[in-house]
Amino acid sequence: MPKKLLVSIINYRTAELTLKCVASVLADLDGIDGTIAIVDNASGDGSVEIIEDWIQKQPPGTPVALIRSATNSGFSGGHNQGIASAAAEYYLILNSDAILRPGFCRAILDCAGANPEAGLIAPQIETDDGDIQVSCFRFHGPLSELMRGAASGPVSRLFKGRTVPLGPPVSSDSIEWASFACILARGEMVKDIGPMDEGYFLYFEDAEYCLRARRKGWRIIQDTAAVAVHYRGGSGPVKTLEKARRRLPEYYYASRSRFFFQAHGALGLWWANGLWHVGRTVAQFRRLFGKPVPPAIEHEARDIWTNALAPLRRRSYGDG
Repeated sequence: MPKKLLVSIINYRTAELTLKCVASVLADLDGIDGTIAIVDNASGDGSVEIIEDWIQKQPPGTPVALIRSATNSGFSGGHNQGIASAAAEYYLILNSDAILRPGFCRAILDCAGANPEAGLIAPQIETDDGDIQVSCFRFHGPLSELMRGAASGPVSRLFKGRTVPLGPPVSSDSIEWASFACILARGEMVKDIGPMDEGYFLYFEDAEYCLRARRKGWRIIQDTAAVAVHYRGGSGPVKTLEKARRRLPEYYYASRSRFFFQAHGALGLWWANGLWHVGRTVAQFRRLFGKPVPPAIEHEARDIWTNALAPLRRRSYGDG
């Protein structure tokens, strides 16, 4: 018989965070037929041994399994291994730098049971200070890239219907994709649309999976009664680099190009890049009003063209 819930967690050099995450899940699984799959993405830093030692010290029957990936297979590849490890009615994709608030599992499973048309159920994600994180979005597209490049109030107001971040509060009818830092996937939907696209190493794979789900008729909804805490930046450097306007890794832009191609076609990818450059030109007009021009991310004018001629080419951590 399939489990009610399988929780998939990827470890990549985050042993302490991973074990804190696992402990929160175990505490919340009380009375639920669930199991946890920890996928170590070839950390190579000793963290997998730390986790293995911790598992061996747990009481017999503790529902935690460790999967050693032969390579660093990225976000999609890691979670695909976790999901494939056991059949379940529902799969919870969970970042290692996140924990579940008490009552999370029952709340989100109850929501899923009450909404059979929903293939993906997003929780409310908070910071450790209790602030609500934006975790539900519209799809990135050419107009959102124009707004991002311009960083201008008038442009953003003109095209506010394509602003990517949503809320809070969020109407489920407006959600096009949600963050996979923590999300519940219905097993029936996973069978219907297949595994996550391993052509993505990191970033945009959640948007693509939601796109594929929506194209097959599945809804994405949010359940604010289920709360997770996400320590952003604990498992990846991109948010920190972005905030500092430092150059982002090559795999980020490769994922961006792949998503724009899959969502909007080759013309849509080039149109999005062109409108980003138009937006940067518009941003210069702020000088006429004595306002500073918001800086672009370092080298972004060139980097957004990564894989523009071969958008399905995969690039990984070792590529930049």
